[in-house]
Amino acid sequence: MIESKLVSLLGEKNVLKDEPMKNHTTFKIGGKADFVVFPEIEEQIIAVLNLLKSENIPATVLGNGSNILVGDGGIDGVVIIIGKNMKNAEINGTTVKAQCGILLSRIANLAYENSLTGLEFASGIPGSLGGALYMNAGAYGEELCTVVKDVTFIDKDNNIKTIEAKNCDFGYRRSVFMENGAVITSCTLSLKEGNKEDIKAKTDDLKERRVSKQPLDKPSAGSTFKRPEGYFAGTLIEQSGLKGFTIGGAQVSEKHAGFVINTGNATAKDVLSLIEHIQKTVYEKFGVTLCPEVKMIGKF
Repeated sequence: MIESKLVSLLGEKNVLKDEPMKNHTTFKIGGKADFVVFPEIEEQIIAVLNLLKSENIPATVLGNGSNILVGDGGIDGVVIIIGKNMKNAEINGTTVKAQCGILLSRIANLAYENSLTGLEFASGIPGSLGGALYMNAGAYGEELCTVVKDVTFIDKDNNIKTIEAKNCDFGYRRSVFMENGAVITSCTLSLKEGNKEDIKAKTDDLKERRVSKQPLDKPSAGSTFKRPEGYFAGTLIEQSGLKGFTIGGAQVSEKHAGFVINTGNATAKDVLSLIEHIQKTVYEKFGVTLCPEVKMIGKF
Protein backbone atom coordinates (compact mmCIF):
# COMPACT_ATOMS: atom_id res chain seq x y z
CA MET A 1 0.00 0.00 0.00
CA ILE A 2 1.34 3.42 -0.95
CA GLU A 3 0.72 4.94 2.50
CA SER A 4 2.91 2.44 4.31
CA LYS A 5 5.64 2.85 1.69
CA LEU A 6 5.60 6.63 2.08
CA VAL A 7 5.74 6.31 5.86
CA SER A 8 8.70 3.93 5.61
CA LEU A 9 10.55 6.50 3.49
CA LEU A 10 9.66 9.66 5.38
CA GLY A 11 8.36 8.73 8.82
CA GLU A 12 4.77 8.95 10.01
CA LYS A 13 4.98 12.63 11.01
CA ASN A 14 5.85 13.61 7.43
CA VAL A 15 2.93 11.89 5.71
CA LEU A 16 -0.64 13.25 5.73
CA LYS A 17 -3.58 11.41 4.14
CA ASP A 18 -6.67 13.06 2.60
CA GLU A 19 -5.21 16.43 3.48
CA PRO A 20 -7.13 19.65 2.59
CA MET A 21 -4.87 21.76 0.39
CA LYS A 22 -6.43 24.93 1.79
CA ASN A 23 -4.12 24.27 4.76
CA HIS A 24 -1.09 24.61 2.50
CA THR A 25 -1.85 27.61 0.27
CA THR A 26 -1.85 31.33 1.01
CA PHE A 27 -5.24 31.54 -0.76
CA LYS A 28 -6.66 29.18 1.92
CA ILE A 29 -8.50 27.40 -0.89
CA GLY A 30 -8.30 23.88 -2.26
CA GLY A 31 -9.80 20.39 -1.97
CA LYS A 32 -8.07 17.35 -0.52
CA ALA A 33 -4.88 15.74 -1.79
CA ASP A 34 -4.64 11.95 -1.53
CA PHE A 35 -1.35 12.45 0.33
CA VAL A 36 0.84 15.37 1.36
CA VAL A 37 4.44 14.59 2.31
CA PHE A 38 7.31 16.64 3.73
CA PRO A 39 10.77 15.34 2.75
CA GLU A 40 13.77 16.36 4.85
CA ILE A 41 16.64 15.78 2.38
CA GLU A 42 17.18 15.53 -1.39
CA GLU A 43 17.58 11.76 -1.20
CA GLN A 44 14.09 11.43 0.28
CA ILE A 45 12.63 13.48 -2.56
CA ILE A 46 14.32 11.17 -5.06
CA ALA A 47 13.11 8.08 -3.18
CA VAL A 48 9.51 9.36 -3.19
CA LEU A 49 9.69 10.31 -6.88
CA ASN A 50 11.08 6.88 -7.77
CA LEU A 51 8.34 5.18 -5.74
CA LEU A 52 5.57 7.21 -7.36
CA LYS A 53 7.01 6.58 -10.81
CA SER A 54 7.09 2.82 -10.22
CA GLU A 55 3.51 2.86 -8.91
CA ASN A 56 2.30 5.20 -11.69
CA ILE A 57 1.04 7.73 -9.14
CA PRO A 58 1.08 11.46 -9.99
CA ALA A 59 3.42 13.76 -8.08
CA THR A 60 2.94 17.49 -7.48
CA VAL A 61 5.76 19.53 -5.98
CA LEU A 62 5.02 22.71 -4.01
CA GLY A 63 6.82 25.20 -1.81
CA ASN A 64 4.91 27.70 0.34
CA GLY A 65 1.79 27.52 -1.85
CA SER A 66 1.81 31.29 -2.35
CA ASN A 67 1.26 31.62 -6.08
CA ILE A 68 -1.22 28.83 -6.75
CA LEU A 69 -4.92 28.09 -6.87
CA VAL A 70 -5.83 24.49 -6.06
CA GLY A 71 -9.08 23.18 -7.52
CA ASP A 72 -12.05 22.30 -5.33
CA GLY A 73 -11.67 18.66 -6.42
CA GLY A 74 -8.25 18.52 -4.80
CA ILE A 75 -5.14 16.85 -6.18
CA ASP A 76 -4.76 13.23 -7.21
CA GLY A 77 -1.68 11.38 -6.01
CA VAL A 78 1.01 12.79 -3.75
CA VAL A 79 1.85 16.44 -3.07
CA ILE A 80 5.49 16.87 -2.10
CA ILE A 81 5.93 20.04 -0.07
CA ILE A 82 9.49 21.29 0.15
CA GLY A 83 9.27 23.69 3.03
CA LYS A 84 9.47 23.29 6.76
CA ASN A 85 12.07 20.49 6.64
CA MET A 86 14.35 22.02 4.01
CA LYS A 87 15.01 25.61 4.97
CA ASN A 88 18.68 25.85 5.95
CA ALA A 89 21.00 28.58 4.69
CA GLU A 90 24.75 29.13 4.99
CA ILE A 91 26.51 32.43 4.39
CA ASN A 92 30.15 32.56 3.34
CA GLY A 93 31.31 36.09 2.60
CA THR A 94 28.88 37.48 0.02
CA THR A 95 27.71 34.03 -1.06
CA VAL A 96 24.53 32.43 0.29
CA LYS A 97 23.87 28.70 -0.14
CA ALA A 98 20.25 27.92 0.74
CA GLN A 99 17.76 25.08 0.60
CA CYS A 100 14.72 25.94 -1.48
CA GLY A 101 12.21 25.51 1.35
CA ILE A 102 13.40 28.66 3.08
CA LEU A 103 11.05 31.63 2.83
CA LEU A 104 12.25 34.58 0.77
CA SER A 105 11.48 36.87 3.69
CA ARG A 106 13.73 34.78 5.93
CA ILE A 107 16.65 34.74 3.52
CA ALA A 108 16.28 38.49 2.93
CA ASN A 109 16.47 38.99 6.69
CA LEU A 110 19.58 36.79 6.93
CA ALA A 111 21.18 38.92 4.24
CA TYR A 112 20.36 42.06 6.23
CA GLU A 113 21.78 40.56 9.44
CA ASN A 114 25.03 39.90 7.57
CA SER A 115 25.13 43.36 5.91
CA LEU A 116 24.51 41.91 2.45
CA THR A 117 22.54 43.87 -0.13
CA GLY A 118 20.58 42.63 -3.15
CA LEU A 119 17.54 40.96 -1.60
CA GLU A 120 15.71 43.92 -0.08
CA PHE A 121 12.98 43.67 -2.75
CA ALA A 122 12.28 40.07 -1.71
CA SER A 123 11.65 40.78 1.96
CA GLY A 124 7.88 41.00 1.53
CA ILE A 125 7.34 38.27 -1.05
CA PRO A 126 5.48 35.42 0.71
CA GLY A 127 6.91 32.53 -1.30
CA SER A 128 9.68 30.03 -0.73
CA LEU A 129 13.04 30.27 -2.48
CA GLY A 130 12.23 27.27 -4.69
CA GLY A 131 8.95 28.74 -5.88
CA ALA A 132 10.62 32.09 -6.43
CA LEU A 133 13.31 30.48 -8.61
CA TYR A 134 10.68 28.51 -10.53
CA MET A 135 8.86 31.67 -11.59
CA ASN A 136 11.71 34.18 -11.26
CA ALA A 137 9.79 36.15 -8.66
CA GLY A 138 10.24 39.87 -8.43
CA ALA A 139 8.89 43.10 -7.00
CA TYR A 140 9.39 46.83 -7.46
CA GLY A 141 11.33 46.43 -10.69
CA GLU A 142 13.78 43.84 -9.37
CA GLU A 143 13.94 40.08 -9.98
CA LEU A 144 15.51 37.14 -8.18
CA CYS A 145 17.54 36.08 -11.24
CA THR A 146 19.87 39.05 -10.79
CA VAL A 147 21.39 37.52 -7.64
CA VAL A 148 21.33 33.82 -8.59
CA LYS A 149 24.70 32.15 -9.15
CA ASP A 150 23.57 28.55 -9.67
CA VAL A 151 20.64 26.23 -9.00
CA THR A 152 20.65 22.60 -7.85
CA PHE A 153 17.72 20.44 -8.88
CA ILE A 154 16.49 16.89 -9.46
CA ASP A 155 15.98 16.28 -13.18
CA LYS A 156 13.19 14.23 -14.79
CA ASP A 157 15.36 11.11 -14.52
CA ASN A 158 15.73 11.77 -10.77
CA ASN A 159 19.40 12.74 -10.91
CA ILE A 160 20.80 15.67 -8.92
CA LYS A 161 22.28 18.39 -11.14
CA THR A 162 23.52 21.95 -10.78
CA ILE A 163 23.41 24.60 -13.50
CA GLU A 164 24.61 28.18 -13.65
CA ALA A 165 22.12 31.03 -13.68
CA LYS A 166 22.90 31.87 -17.32
CA ASN A 167 21.50 28.46 -18.31
CA CYS A 168 18.28 28.83 -16.33
CA ASP A 169 16.57 30.81 -19.11
CA PHE A 170 15.19 33.34 -16.65
CA GLY A 171 12.66 35.81 -18.00
CA TYR A 172 9.68 37.77 -16.73
CA ARG A 173 7.94 35.33 -14.37
CA ARG A 174 9.52 32.35 -16.06
CA SER A 175 12.48 29.95 -15.97
CA VAL A 176 13.65 26.74 -17.61
CA PHE A 177 12.25 24.85 -14.61
CA MET A 178 8.72 25.50 -15.81
CA GLU A 179 9.43 23.34 -18.84
CA ASN A 180 11.96 20.67 -17.85
CA GLY A 181 10.04 18.93 -15.06
CA ALA A 182 12.83 19.57 -12.55
CA VAL A 183 12.44 19.77 -8.78
CA ILE A 184 14.53 22.64 -7.39
CA THR A 185 16.25 21.73 -4.12
CA SER A 186 18.79 24.49 -3.40
CA CYS A 187 20.65 27.39 -4.91
CA THR A 188 23.59 29.72 -4.49
CA LEU A 189 23.00 33.46 -4.35
CA SER A 190 25.67 36.06 -4.96
CA LEU A 191 25.07 39.26 -2.99
CA LYS A 192 27.17 42.36 -2.28
CA GLU A 193 28.50 43.93 0.88
CA GLY A 194 26.31 46.79 1.98
CA ASN A 195 25.60 49.22 4.76
CA LYS A 196 23.22 47.70 7.30
CA GLU A 197 21.36 50.97 7.88
CA ASP A 198 20.89 51.50 4.14
CA ILE A 199 19.64 47.93 3.71
CA LYS A 200 17.14 48.40 6.54
CA ALA A 201 16.00 51.76 5.17
CA LYS A 202 15.29 50.29 1.73
CA THR A 203 13.58 47.22 3.21
CA ASP A 204 11.41 49.38 5.48
CA ASP A 205 10.47 51.66 2.58
CA LEU A 206 9.37 48.72 0.42
CA LYS A 207 7.49 47.21 3.37
CA GLU A 208 5.63 50.46 3.95
CA ARG A 209 4.69 50.66 0.26
CA ARG A 210 3.51 47.05 0.32
CA VAL A 211 1.51 47.36 3.54
CA SER A 212 -0.15 50.61 2.46
CA LYS A 213 -1.15 49.40 -1.00
CA GLN A 214 -1.69 45.63 -0.84
CA PRO A 215 -4.42 43.60 0.91
CA LEU A 216 -2.01 41.67 3.12
CA ASP A 217 -4.72 41.05 5.72
CA LYS A 218 -6.72 38.81 3.36
CA PRO A 219 -5.83 35.40 1.89
CA SER A 220 -4.68 35.68 -1.71
CA ALA A 221 -2.11 34.32 -4.13
CA GLY A 222 -0.40 37.68 -4.55
CA SER A 223 -0.70 39.52 -7.85
CA THR A 224 -3.33 37.68 -9.85
CA PHE A 225 -2.15 38.65 -13.33
CA LYS A 226 1.16 39.13 -15.08
CA ARG A 227 1.97 42.69 -16.08
CA PRO A 228 0.80 43.21 -19.68
CA GLU A 229 3.36 45.00 -21.83
CA GLY A 230 2.86 48.75 -21.61
CA TYR A 231 0.24 48.55 -18.86
CA PHE A 232 -0.36 47.70 -15.22
CA ALA A 233 -2.94 44.97 -14.62
CA GLY A 234 -4.29 46.57 -11.44
CA THR A 235 -4.84 49.90 -13.19
CA LEU A 236 -6.70 48.30 -16.10
CA ILE A 237 -8.91 46.35 -13.69
CA GLU A 238 -9.65 49.44 -11.62
CA GLN A 239 -10.40 51.52 -14.71
CA SER A 240 -12.80 48.78 -15.78
CA GLY A 241 -14.83 49.52 -12.65
CA LEU A 242 -14.12 46.15 -11.08
CA LYS A 243 -12.63 47.19 -7.72
CA GLY A 244 -14.65 45.35 -5.08
CA PHE A 245 -16.45 43.19 -7.66
CA THR A 246 -17.37 39.88 -6.04
CA ILE A 247 -18.31 36.39 -7.16
CA GLY A 248 -19.15 34.11 -4.25
CA GLY A 249 -16.37 34.50 -1.69
CA ALA A 250 -13.84 35.83 -4.21
CA GLN A 251 -13.38 39.58 -4.56
CA VAL A 252 -11.29 42.06 -6.51
CA SER A 253 -9.51 43.78 -3.63
CA GLU A 254 -10.79 47.28 -2.87
CA LYS A 255 -7.27 48.15 -1.74
CA HIS A 256 -5.42 46.98 -4.88
CA ALA A 257 -7.35 45.82 -7.96
CA GLY A 258 -4.46 43.60 -9.04
CA PHE A 259 -5.29 41.18 -6.22
CA VAL A 260 -8.15 38.70 -6.06
CA ILE A 261 -8.77 37.90 -2.39
CA ASN A 262 -10.60 35.23 -0.44
CA THR A 263 -13.13 37.04 1.77
CA GLY A 264 -13.45 33.96 3.94
CA ASN A 265 -15.32 31.19 2.17
CA ALA A 266 -14.22 31.42 -1.47
CA THR A 267 -14.05 28.29 -3.60
CA ALA A 268 -11.63 27.77 -6.45
CA LYS A 269 -14.65 27.97 -8.76
CA ASP A 270 -15.44 31.45 -7.39
CA VAL A 271 -11.88 32.60 -8.04
CA LEU A 272 -11.74 31.11 -11.51
CA SER A 273 -15.09 32.67 -12.46
CA LEU A 274 -13.89 36.05 -11.19
CA ILE A 275 -10.61 35.79 -13.11
CA GLU A 276 -12.50 34.99 -16.30
CA HIS A 277 -14.89 37.91 -15.72
CA ILE A 278 -11.96 40.27 -15.19
CA GLN A 279 -10.25 39.04 -18.37
CA LYS A 280 -13.42 39.44 -20.42
CA THR A 281 -14.22 42.91 -19.06
CA VAL A 282 -10.69 44.29 -19.48
CA TYR A 283 -10.41 42.90 -23.01
CA GLU A 284 -13.75 44.40 -24.04
CA LYS A 285 -12.80 47.82 -22.61
CA PHE A 286 -9.11 48.05 -23.52
CA GLY A 287 -8.37 45.22 -25.97
CA VAL A 288 -5.72 43.91 -23.57
CA THR A 289 -5.48 40.22 -22.68
CA LEU A 290 -4.61 39.61 -19.03
CA CYS A 291 -2.70 36.39 -18.36
CA PRO A 292 -2.93 34.88 -14.86
CA GLU A 293 0.28 34.83 -12.86
CA VAL A 294 -1.36 32.39 -10.45
CA LYS A 295 -0.78 28.74 -11.36
CA MET A 296 -3.88 26.53 -11.42
CA ILE A 297 -3.35 22.98 -10.19
CA GLY A 298 -5.55 20.05 -9.28
CA LYS A 299 -9.13 19.26 -10.26
CA PHE A 300 -11.53 22.13 -10.97
